[in-house]
Amino acid sequence: MAEVEKILTSRIGTKSSSDIDSAMQNGAYEALIKALTKMTPEQVLNEVKTANLKGRGGAGFPAGIKLSFLPKDKKSIKYLVCNADESEPGTFKDRLLIENDPHRILEGIIIAAYAVNATSGFIYIRGEMASGAKILEKAISQAYERHFLGKNIMGSGLDFDIYLVRGAGAYICGEETALMNSIEGKRGEPRTKPPFPANYGVYGKPSNVNNVETYANIPTIIEKGGSWYSKIGSQDTPGTRLFGLSGHIKKPGIYELKSNVTLRELIYDFGGGILGDKKLKAVIPGGSSVPVLKADEINVTMDIQGLKKVGSMPGSGGVIVLNETVCIVKALLNLITFYERESCGQCTPCREGTHFLRLLIENIEKGEGVEGDCEKILSICKNIMGRTICPLGDAAVMPVESFIKKFRDEFEFHIKEKRCLPETFKMTTIFSE
Repeated sequence: MAEVEKILTSRIGTKSSSDIDSAMQNGAYEALIKALTKMTPEQVLNEVKTANLKGRGGAGFPAGIKLSFLPKDKKSIKYLVCNADESEPGTFKDRLLIENDPHRILEGIIIAAYAVNATSGFIYIRGEMASGAKILEKAISQAYERHFLGKNIMGSGLDFDIYLVRGAGAYICGEETALMNSIEGKRGEPRTKPPFPANYGVYGKPSNVNNVETYANIPTIIEKGGSWYSKIGSQDTPGTRLFGLSGHIKKPGIYELKSNVTLRELIYDFGGGILGDKKLKAVIPGGSSVPVLKADEINVTMDIQGLKKVGSMPGSGGVIVLNETVCIVKALLNLITFYERESCGQCTPCREGTHFLRLLIENIEKGEGVEGDCEKILSICKNIMGRTICPLGDAAVMPVESFIKKFRDEFEFHIKEKRCLPETFKMTTIFSE
């Protein structure tokens, strides 16, 4: 079994872990004090770069480099944004941190603010996370009381405020520019790029958007050093990751593991194997938008390069397990229905393409598919991919293409026989609608 390393979850499980007194008794804000009293902003930023911390929201872009895109001068207004929208089906890692260790997140944001001379920050939290929003509000208030937020923080000269913004439950607002529009009170639609957020972000000011888990890694990097952090897990994706196991798995939940854990270890050693001791049929390794893998493709590490070898991505770390009873066609219909509904409608390829994909897949599932439907689906996918303002179109296409290509026989069976495979008649829905 892979070795366990506790970084992000080290305080979770302690009494009143979301409270500032409990958090500080277990090391909270010590890294911030170190940064403000013993390091320059440039040194802090260099430690994050040395750590090679990759963004944990799905794209995997180096966080230190992304922060360095902001203007270097101290006079201009700059905003940091924490993306807590967590709307990817199968993903629930950020919620764990928000509800159990919010001060780790706040500390990471404040340290990042010091590194880039940011003036204010926003935490954009998904509307459905009502309890998480209350916990964050309390944590922010406590941080102000202890002078970790506000004017001249701990006498360092850093002025930094954090504002909590609640979304209205739109998947599209997980995309950074749609999120920024929503913060401004506008319709949650993505912006065209360029200009990029580092030049023109929230309220037209230079902004940086990073995921909850990304910010939560920063205190440990400052405490123990970027070089130390870079040696954990794989060279490609250093550190630990929070993997959310769901679906037909005996022990679902969140597991903090080194990034080079294999998918097989995750499912069978940590997750306890397949529910009901049935056979594994497929697994989505990084949230619903990444390409699906077959049962014979799980001997791969869960970092970027490992999953790239089998044509997928680690994404948001949501691992969805499907056993042999799952009707692949019905599972894909469930997914594409979600993406059709969540498209903001701004781009024709996404708005119309996801609609037609849903109709075709629905027809196949109902026994009304015709010969050539699979080719038509793949053709529509080709005409969506890379032709939209934001990645939602691509996010819808990648699972569709992979489901069709890897389980083509099952789709053809549906079209020819007008029914599911016999062993999938009692399929249990495992995606949220």
